[in-house]
Amino acid sequence: MKIKTTEKYEAVVIELKGNVMGGVETNEFHKIIKSNIADNKKNIIVDLADVKFMNSTGLGMLISAFTSVKNAEGRLVLANATEKINSLLLITKLITIFENYDSVEKAVESFKK
Repeated sequence: MKIKTTEKYEAVVIELKGNVMGGVETNEFHKIIKSNIADNKKNIIVDLADVKFMNSTGLGMLISAFTSVKNAEGRLVLANATEKINSLLLITKLITIFENYDSVEKAVESFKK
């Protein structure tokens, strides 16, 4: 898994690429989340457009990040989830927890409301 972070308007976009299956990258992801919270950047979008596969550890990573951001009174939303990832969210019923947008732009717009 590769991680790239950018800022768009009032939001931090974290792009995940490859297979999200835990490992050392999970620690890097959590450091990015905690760093943004510490910098008072609490509108976070996780862009899943280039995620090919996600296992339960990857889901756990997202849930943990969601909880950290929510506890800091912020919002973490998902964008560009592939059909495979959407199916996984549906099966695990996490679709009811995560806000999921078709594009990063729509996710950014959601923070303006």
